[in-house]
Amino acid sequence: MGLLEITLPAMGEGITDATVIKWLVEEGEEVEKDQAVVEIATDKVDSEITAPEDGILKNIIAQEGDVPKVGELLAMLETDAVDDSTTAGNALIDVPTTIEEKEEGLKKQLANEAEVVIKTETKFEIPAYKKDLSKKFISPFIRHLAKENNISLKELSSIQGTGIDGNLVKDDLLAFLNNKSKSGNGKPESEKTTQSSTTKEVASNGESTNGRIEIVEMDRMRKIIAQHMIHSVQTSPHVTSFAEADMTKLVSWRNKWKKKFLEKHGQRLTFTPLFIEAINKSIKDYPLINSSVDGDKILIKKDINIGMATALTNGNLIVPVIKNADMLTLQGLASKVNELAERARMNKLSPSEVKGGTFTITNIGSFGNTTGTPIINQPEVAILAVGSIIRKPAVVKTEHGETVGIRDMITLSLTYDHRVIDGSLGGLFLKRISEYLENFDTSREI
Repeated sequence: MGLLEITLPAMGEGITDATVIKWLVEEGEEVEKDQAVVEIATDKVDSEITAPEDGILKNIIAQEGDVPKVGELLAMLETDAVDDSTTAGNALIDVPTTIEEKEEGLKKQLANEAEVVIKTETKFEIPAYKKDLSKKFISPFIRHLAKENNISLKELSSIQGTGIDGNLVKDDLLAFLNNKSKSGNGKPESEKTTQSSTTKEVASNGESTNGRIEIVEMDRMRKIIAQHMIHSVQTSPHVTSFAEADMTKLVSWRNKWKKKFLEKHGQRLTFTPLFIEAINKSIKDYPLINSSVDGDKILIKKDINIGMATALTNGNLIVPVIKNADMLTLQGLASKVNELAERARMNKLSPSEVKGGTFTITNIGSFGNTTGTPIINQPEVAILAVGSIIRKPAVVKTEHGETVGIRDMITLSLTYDHRVIDGSLGGLFLKRISEYLENFDTSREI
C-alpha cells in the first residue's frame, strides 16, 4: 500500500497555474482509475483532473478557490499500484505508519508553503500568525481576495474556516462578505440593529440605495473577463481606426460556392475564414502588427496564431486560437473555425486552445452591429472588429466613369497599441485588409 501524489499537470504553453473550482469526491472516498476527482479552471476554460489509479482519496491539499502552480500537490491517493502503470508526474511514496507521522509530514509541508509565501508576497502584509502552524494557514488566493475586499486581519482571523484543520476556503470568505454587505456595518446579521421599517440595500461599493434593485454575483468567467479588460486598458494606449470595404465580389463568390463547399468538404463556409485569409496576407505585409511588448522590447512573432472571439450562450466571451492560421487552406480554416466555435459553446475547449494568440478578430456584425471599438486581447497589440455586411448605395468606378450602385459594404475597425503601432501603420494595415477583401478573386474554385 502506498500514496500516489495527484499534482497539477502541465496544460499547455504559457499556462503556469489553475484555480481549483470543485472537488468531485470527498476525502476517504473510493475512486477508480481515470475517474474525474477535481474541476480546475485556467483562464476561461474548465477542465477535470482524473485519478491515475484505483484507490482512496486522502489528504486534499489544494482547497476550492486555491491557485496551485503546475506540478504542485493537489491531493494524495492511497493505492495498491506499484508497477510501471503509475501515471507520469505522480510519485509513489510510502504511507506513514502512524498518525503522528502523517501530522508531522503535513506540518512540514505547510511550513514550507508558509515560508514561500512570506518570501514572495510583498505587496500585501502577511499577518504574523501565518507562521504559527497551530492557527489557520491562509492561502495566497484567500489573502488576495481579502485584500481586494478590504478585509482586515482582525476580521480575517474571526472567520470560521470549513477547510482542512479549520483553514479558510473561498466560500467562507464569500459568505462573510455577503453577510457583511447585508448588515451594512460589518457586523453579523444577528447583531444588526433595526433602524426603521424602510428597507435599504447596500451595494458592494458601500453605497446604500433605496428602491427596487437586483444584485447579481458575477460568475467566475465574467470576473476573469473583467480583470482581463481592465488589465488591457491599463497596459496599452488604445487607438482605433476605421475603414469601409466593398464586399460585393466576395459575397457573390461565397453565395455561388457555399452549398457546394458544404457538400464537398462537409463544412459550412462562413465569412470568418475568408476574413482570416485577408488578415494572414496583411500580417505578412506588415509583420509588426503580429507582435507583443516586453518592457522596452518589441517581440515580433513569426507564427500567425489568430484568436476568434466567440460569444457563449450564457453571454460570456471566449477566444479560441487557430495556431499557424497562415499555413491552412480555406478548407482547413473553415474546419478549424467551425470546430473551435462549436466546442467553445459546449465548454469543451482545452486550456492550450485559448493560449498563444498573436492577433484577434471579433465579429460584431453577428449581433447586427455596423462598427465598434474592441479592446486589445493582451499581450497582443491589435484586434480587428468586422461589422455587418449591409447592402446600400455606393459610388462605383467603371471603365466609363463613376456611377452609383447597390453594393455589399462592411465597416472594419482596428484597435491597436499606440506604444508599438502609430496611426500610419495601423491605417495602412487596415487599408490592406480592405484591399484583399475588395479584390477577391472571383474565378477561384473550392
